[in-house]
Amino acid sequence: KEVVKWYTKAAEQGHVKAQYNVGWMYYSGEGVLQNSKEAVKWFRKAAEQGSAAAQYNVGLMYYSGEGVLQNYKEAVKWFRKAAEQGDVSAQYNVGLMYYSGEGVLQDSKEAVNWYTKAAEQGDADAQYNLALMYENGQGVLQDYKEAVKWYTKAAEQGVAGAQYLLGLSYAKGQGVLQDSKEAVKWYNKAAEQGYVKAQYKLGLSYAKGQDVLQDDKEAVKWFRKAAEQGFAPAQFNVGVSYAT
Repeated sequence: KEVVKWYTKAAEQGHVKAQYNVGWMYYSGEGVLQNSKEAVKWFRKAAEQGSAAAQYNVGLMYYSGEGVLQNYKEAVKWFRKAAEQGDVSAQYNVGLMYYSGEGVLQDSKEAVNWYTKAAEQGDADAQYNLALMYENGQGVLQDYKEAVKWYTKAAEQGVAGAQYLLGLSYAKGQGVLQDSKEAVKWYNKAAEQGYVKAQYKLGLSYAKGQDVLQDDKEAVKWFRKAAEQGFAPAQFNVGVSYAT
């Protein structure tokens, strides 16, 4: 409560960090009753003075409709202001909104542009989405080597989808030299995070003895994990295992 009191005094005199902090305390309900409208009010004051963090938060609140009427155009506007100052999360979100056409005309090239900015700053989700764009030739010329490059960066940060697709790239020899051992390694990482397609692929690897020792029990273990998530081919394979 004392913190809010002194931040508010500074905020009312135009201190930008204090305005941001008052906004955050109203948003989180620390020292005050939680109040999204008050949060937006103070975030906006800081945002209008150029605070990238506040601009990003105003964007989030317009996106989700917290404390304001949901408005994707306003969300993009504030995300862009923060993104142009180098805010990595804002760059990713601008890319996402261009990709989906929320608040802006859908534009895959712009999506790639903003994903690239965020990816180069190390954002794992942006790296993953950028890899997908290169693999599918959306907004860029299709380039499997670039896709693998970005899948690898995201996979090393633990993105399960990237780990699975990197494994698939090694299995197919798409953008990299074919290497079944590397494929199994990345399937395993994704499977351990619960990624259903990786669990199924890992089950197949154990069933067939592809770059692992053939092991029906391990195969069934991974098929079952995928089956319990509703993956029909894995459910079938568990059934076959019981039948035989």
